[in-house]
Amino acid sequence: MKTIQEINEKIKEGKVVVLTAEEVIDFVAEKGLKQAAKKVDVVTTATFGPMCSSGIYFNTGHTKPRIKMGGGQAYLGGVPCYTGLAAVDLFLGSNAIPDDDPRNSVYPGEFRYGGGHVISDLVKDKDLVLEASSYGTDCYPRKHLKTYINIKDLNEVVLCNIRNCYQNYTVAVNTSDKVIYTYMGILRQKVGNANYCCAGALSPLMNDPLYKTIGIGTKVFLGGGVGFVSWWGTQHNPCVERSKKGVPKYPAGTLSLIGDLKNMSPEWLVGTSMLGYGATLSVGVGVPIPILNEEILEYTTVKDEDILAPIMDYSKDYPNRESRNLGFVSYAQLKSGQIEIKGKKVPTGSLSSISKARRIANILKSWITSGKFDLTEAVQKIPSSDSKYKCKPLKERTVENGKN
Repeated sequence: MKTIQEINEKIKEGKVVVLTAEEVIDFVAEKGLKQAAKKVDVVTTATFGPMCSSGIYFNTGHTKPRIKMGGGQAYLGGVPCYTGLAAVDLFLGSNAIPDDDPRNSVYPGEFRYGGGHVISDLVKDKDLVLEASSYGTDCYPRKHLKTYINIKDLNEVVLCNIRNCYQNYTVAVNTSDKVIYTYMGILRQKVGNANYCCAGALSPLMNDPLYKTIGIGTKVFLGGGVGFVSWWGTQHNPCVERSKKGVPKYPAGTLSLIGDLKNMSPEWLVGTSMLGYGATLSVGVGVPIPILNEEILEYTTVKDEDILAPIMDYSKDYPNRESRNLGFVSYAQLKSGQIEIKGKKVPTGSLSSISKARRIANILKSWITSGKFDLTEAVQKIPSSDSKYKCKPLKERTVENGKN
């Protein structure tokens, strides 16, 4: 048994042993679980890919005279911000797009610039136009504002992502007779391709499948800087079917993450356009797993062949929320570049960058071994089995005219 405090002492002394989630597999195979658990202190995990439920909140500082953007309208880089927080506190979501974007009226829409691109441009230290209008009050008399701002001008700007690091996900295919455009990318007709979006054995929640160490307060690599797990993410669904080792067979856990955007890098926060779907943000995340005992170490030895994902038809079953799937495939099969679906060989493509995830895991490893990054104790566990946290669909009810 080890404690996080003991591991942090090793980090301070320069004696910590850190392996990536890929390296630890061979190390345990060579040394055995018992000896490896004594030697290894931390395993680093990572993922990089589109994460739609991402955004920033920021404070612009007060103008002279003052303006109350709250309840009015505000645009950053031409993209609408949510103004319902306060006078000069705004929120910008990664999916937000300009009012004049043609969307899918010209199908498929290109969605060239949206909230994710604005966030990326802020991190690139670009000057962006902030434009706002308000109704005016006695204490906030100004009604219009148009100015350039830079990330350095903002009092605070915080990356606040309410759903990241999905624990497993569906493999998307299209059984229809036409090409379709989805958040899982372009899907060719008649099962012409299969897209997936998970780093597999490198992915954080695959290496801690029952959330033994990752919890509220866990310090992480976020967008090239330091962030924290602030809560479990939206659509957190821990009650799905799992393997004997706890690996989920369906989309399961998620994380809510937060961090200071001013310390992040455009390399790990990339504005992304999804043809025919919308704008989003690709995010890099790395999570350290403290090896407190043999059980936790064994979880980190998960291999791509141990992780199964369901194949779903995005032309019919997914949009209609049908639970059918076309079978399961392992991430080893997916990463090989080809899978077989009902006797047909189908090429695969990943929206998640394995090479970037590998780089993040190694960067986090170097931060820890050099003493730049220590570990934090989770202040609260993430729900792992309680059915009250099961993700539920919207229950629609008839709304009568004239009644709330």
